[in-house]
Amino acid sequence: MFGRDPWGGTLEISNADSATDDDRSRDLDRGAMMRHQLDETQQSWLLAGPGDQAGKKKKKYVDIGCMVIDRKIFMWTVGLILGVGLFVGFVMMIVKLVPHKKPPPPPPDQYTLALHKALMFFNAQRSGHLPKHNGVSWRGNSGMKDGLSDSTVKKSLVGGFYDAGDAIKFNYPMAWSMTMLSWTVIEYRAKYEAIGELDHVKEIIKWGTDYMLKTFNSSADTIDRIVAQVGVGDTSKGPMPNDHYCWMRPEDIDYKRPVIECHSCSDLAAEMAAALAAASIVFKDSKAYSDKLVHGAKALYKFGRLQRGRYSPNGSDQSLFYNSTSYWDEFVWGGAWMYFATGNTSYLTIATAPGMAKHAGAFWIGSPNYGVFTWDDKLPGSQVLLSRLRLFLSPGYPYEEILRTFHNQTDNVMCSYLPVFNSFNFTKGW
Repeated sequence: MFGRDPWGGTLEISNADSATDDDRSRDLDRGAMMRHQLDETQQSWLLAGPGDQAGKKKKKYVDIGCMVIDRKIFMWTVGLILGVGLFVGFVMMIVKLVPHKKPPPPPPDQYTLALHKALMFFNAQRSGHLPKHNGVSWRGNSGMKDGLSDSTVKKSLVGGFYDAGDAIKFNYPMAWSMTMLSWTVIEYRAKYEAIGELDHVKEIIKWGTDYMLKTFNSSADTIDRIVAQVGVGDTSKGPMPNDHYCWMRPEDIDYKRPVIECHSCSDLAAEMAAALAAASIVFKDSKAYSDKLVHGAKALYKFGRLQRGRYSPNGSDQSLFYNSTSYWDEFVWGGAWMYFATGNTSYLTIATAPGMAKHAGAFWIGSPNYGVFTWDDKLPGSQVLLSRLRLFLSPGYPYEEILRTFHNQTDNVMCSYLPVFNSFNFTKGW
């Protein structure tokens, strides 16, 4: 099929192929004449001189996938894009760095302002070594010898909060205040955070709980006494220096401040247990401190249950200012908070015992103070707290009966607050 040898034959010169140079030249000219004429492109490659267009350097191209474009055009385009990007970025940087007048934020609503001022009140009432950021310029360190100046106690009771215009530290209403502040944080943590007061209110609570941990042996499982009060206010015994006879700045107090302890004070113990238990939920992100609060709360509630009695016996200094009428409502209140803090159902069993509710006045509907939640009567708050438990968790038997009763009574109390029922007197307001 192929007439020629693909190898081309040997390189030796045979006698039969001994033609002269002239003969070979004539054969080459004849072969050239027989070939086709070169086309114009081929001729330009071979014949073009150094100055001709066809002899210039060959163009380079860039293949970008979807098309092939001239390399020079491609480089100019990329450079232009980068230049524009750098210019825009430079302009934006200048715009951001140049100071601008921002519109003032909208003024806070009235409730936010009221909350700011209410929390600032606690800053003003602080006792002890004040932090630099306390925010009340006219207050300084005070009560730095509390507890140490009393020879019967001889331990530091520095800290806590003064009660009002005087410099007495009443632990009973102070503990209730810390319980209530903790409850507001548990329920409305996001609201506090939204107005920038979450850290502030937690600091206030910790100021109170740190002090309360000093008022008893908080590291023990069983205790036999609690500090009920620092300072006295009874002026009926004549002109002797105390916190009501001598009205002065706490920073200027130079007289000894006696410490009052109690050995059977169920109301105070259960209220302090409630305060520490509620605060342990607030500080649950700090496990060591939360556990410390729970441990102290357990010791207090145990002490209150074992050593029955009111913290303010008749004729005592406590009874003149913050007299406690009963300790049964504190058993319900403290038991509820202990359950929320620990999950131990034995506390819920105490808080929902029908006999406990009866002693606390849950069924005394005709009481003039029924439904009034105060530092002395914790029953209305306990009923709300346990109604919340029924609504969200519904623990069922054996707690359901009393929880349903508390829930119904809470509904009635809430309705009684409405002006249409005329159960309470209302101020005109704004």
